[in-house]
Amino acid sequence: MIKRVKHLLILIITTTLILISSILVKIDFQTGKLPMAMAEENITHNFNNNLIAKNHDYFDQQLLNRNRQFAFNLFQQTLKANNQDNLLISPASVSLALSLLYNGASGETQQQMSKALALQGLDLTEVNKAYKNLLTILQAKTDIKLSIANSIWLREGFAIKPSFLENNQQYYQAEVTELDFGKPEAKNIINNWVKESTQGKIDNMIDSIKREDVLFLINAIYFQGKWQSQFNSDLTKTQPFNSANGETINYPLMTQQGNFAYYESDDFQLINLPYGESGSMSMYILLPQEKISLETFLNQVNSQTWQEWQNKLQDTEGLIALPKFSLEYDIELNNILTDLGMKNAFTDQADFSNLTESKVKVSQVKHKTFIDVNEEGTEASAATSIGVSITSLPINQPFQMIVNRPFLYIIQDNQTDTILFMGTVNNLQLKNLVDFTK
Repeated sequence: MIKRVKHLLILIITTTLILISSILVKIDFQTGKLPMAMAEENITHNFNNNLIAKNHDYFDQQLLNRNRQFAFNLFQQTLKANNQDNLLISPASVSLALSLLYNGASGETQQQMSKALALQGLDLTEVNKAYKNLLTILQAKTDIKLSIANSIWLREGFAIKPSFLENNQQYYQAEVTELDFGKPEAKNIINNWVKESTQGKIDNMIDSIKREDVLFLINAIYFQGKWQSQFNSDLTKTQPFNSANGETINYPLMTQQGNFAYYESDDFQLINLPYGESGSMSMYILLPQEKISLETFLNQVNSQTWQEWQNKLQDTEGLIALPKFSLEYDIELNNILTDLGMKNAFTDQADFSNLTESKVKVSQVKHKTFIDVNEEGTEASAATSIGVSITSLPINQPFQMIVNRPFLYIIQDNQTDTILFMGTVNNLQLKNLVDFTK
């Protein structure tokens, strides 16, 4: 019996940690380039009287659309495993982490990853180029802090294909480090990189390094944005919050009056709370009407409805009351990604031959996220690790939006429609205000 060499590839991206034990095989990429958006394509949206030009000259519009589709697919699958707990994922982190691995996939494994990432029919080189441009634009903000880092941690002596490393270095600016995984400090070195890349918000990404682990692919995202119009802390008052578990607690809600991009229907209220002077990034709050549970409302949420709802936003005078909260979240994504179509990667049928000649498979995909929302703004981070081992009607009057019950929130880059974070708040306790930096 031929002895199999086991490898571990871990990729950490924003708030997602993905550990995958993988078997590597050849990539059989489909042809068909993505047309780049024309220079004259500028879509302008008015958010709180700030005009934000959506210039997609530097992006492949199809990739942006597919990323949005993947974000909602991932969110809906994660909901099924959530059981009414507070949820927070970073679709951007997960997709970036998987894209590193995608460059090593081949054959049926590559096709399944393409389906899971909603990239069917797109040429790998064009996808890589579009991601490179997207990363440049996302991190070019001057009034918001957004850092995205990728890294590859290689077991000392493990043979990996140069083209795999070159693609991830060229297009994703991945740092490559060779380590002696047998030494106790190896795990700490990787975890320290994640901690530093998320400003200390995510640590202990890697629990242990097993004998069969040979590779970690990691992406980390850190976001910090101040509200374009900050909440006055003197107006933050304790009010009843009705949790999904049936408990009503007295909880601090921040309050602000002003002009907001707002939409309301019989089913929900939607508001855009922009960050920074430009408003190029925002947190969107979606609050179901009192007669509708968040669980029922979320059945309506998908890529298409999200676009439709954003197009209905109108500048409207009103009042928003929003809970302060700090949350941490982590989840293993193996089953979720399998349900999205990425099946072979976690089995002995995995084909990652464009990564290495050795037979490997994905062992674990783990995702971690953090968020803190207060009067000044929002701080959020995420990490994703992949381990591979051998084998509506217009609103013309002032509105009131009192977020005193379960709600959905989305942090999005308005220039590219890239969804950085998506989460639900079902249950709040005073411990949700804990400063996790201490």
